[in-house]
Amino acid sequence: MGGRRYIGAALLLAVAVLVAVGQWQLATEHGDDDLLLVRDPAGVMGTQCRLAVVVARTDAARGAAALRDAELVVRRVEALMSNYLADSEISRLCDAAAGVPVRLAPETLRVLHAARDAFASTGGTFDVTCRPQLALWRRASELGELPDERDRAASREASHWDLFEVNDDRVVKRAGSAGVDLGGIAKGYAIDRAVHVLREAGARGGMVDIGGDLACFGYQANGRPWQVEVRDPSQAGVVARIPVVDGAVATSGDYARYFEIQGARFNHILDPRSGQPACGARAATVVAPTAMTADIWATALSVLGAAGFARLPEDVEALVIETRRNALHYVCTPGFTAIVGHELPDGWECRTRGPGMANESSHAPPRAFVE
Repeated sequence: MGGRRYIGAALLLAVAVLVAVGQWQLATEHGDDDLLLVRDPAGVMGTQCRLAVVVARTDAARGAAALRDAELVVRRVEALMSNYLADSEISRLCDAAAGVPVRLAPETLRVLHAARDAFASTGGTFDVTCRPQLALWRRASELGELPDERDRAASREASHWDLFEVNDDRVVKRAGSAGVDLGGIAKGYAIDRAVHVLREAGARGGMVDIGGDLACFGYQANGRPWQVEVRDPSQAGVVARIPVVDGAVATSGDYARYFEIQGARFNHILDPRSGQPACGARAATVVAPTAMTADIWATALSVLGAAGFARLPEDVEALVIETRRNALHYVCTPGFTAIVGHELPDGWECRTRGPGMANESSHAPPRAFVE
């Protein structure tokens, strides 16, 4: 088929990561004391969103208010950082001419600095400045033609941290073609902020899920850990069930988001070093203390594959699904095995991390982007 198609974020939840918490209802009672409240905001970040909180039955009103406040936090992050909203701060930054200062909110600056740090720790494979490269491939998908090397080289030249400078609360671009895309980190940040709101409200447990990336704390109303199911990227089935009490899980891959050009399917995640779609893994699932960390490393491991385990922070575990000889191969960290809590299935490989390489000077962020 000579199709021209880009499968968008709204489909991501359908097959990537699902949360298993029994009956989802507006208010579900489990036992005499605890109540599970659920809120499903519509139209959040172009995908599905679910907020859940466990409170004492007598605190139902406060729990419902906490869910509303958590939704407001998520929508604020979207309003600030979405590239799909023309009036967002990030869109204004991308549209700005060279040399024109753009004022950013503290939240946006915080995420940009976290992204800069992630660029270093992931060896340049997580790079939010690769927006020109993403735009090139989206146009190619619309036209149904692969981008040529000249265009890819130009988009790589426009994708660099040296093209941005921060002065107090303002960012100045040194080239009009430069831009940032926070799609691989803003969602995680929004999840973490929403979880903080639920915790501060005194909830006994809670969960925030945006497009299949999520963070949980405490327990479900039935006293059990939250359960996350990781789907197989090419089959209708579950490859792992992860119990989560306090932590986050994110999955990236070509499940439902991809570029399709001239009948061929390409990963929507790019390797910013080459300007080509990532081919390190079909899918990467990461368990981390925060959703932002999980979000970053799920993207980076999609580029690096299991070889990226050497770069993982000590408190981050991962499962990578690679294609070898036209068959899926499952590789996980030893800690991932411990989290899942059972022996590895046949065909799985448990790989040690090896020496860390997060501080390689060749990938240090440029001095231009400073606080």
